[in-house]
Amino acid sequence: MSPFKSSTGIDENIAGAVCYLFTFIGAIVMLALEKRSRFVMFHALQSLFAFGFIVVGHILCGLIPLFGPLLAALLSLLGFAIWIVMLIATLQGKWLKLPLVGDLADKQMRKL
Repeated sequence: MSPFKSSTGIDENIAGAVCYLFTFIGAIVMLALEKRSRFVMFHALQSLFAFGFIVVGHILCGLIPLFGPLLAALLSLLGFAIWIVMLIATLQGKWLKLPLVGDLADKQMRKL
């Protein structure tokens, strides 16, 4: 349990988990409400970018004949794995940075 509260009044680790639990909506709400917790803002941005790229990947898979459905299924498994791992990591209060999108979220957070 994180002893720190986000500006929403929720513990940081719970607020961070909300960003992944409800993917886009949770991340957008937490990003809009959070004013001081870098932990919550980072995970909100990382969730938006990660699941945004997965959605774009699914759209692109729809354009690929034959192997598109297989790639979409693998992308779904990857998305589910990311979802579970990030939920657990944020509930434990860890700053787990995903490859590529973690750096993108970090750079974007510095601009906020």
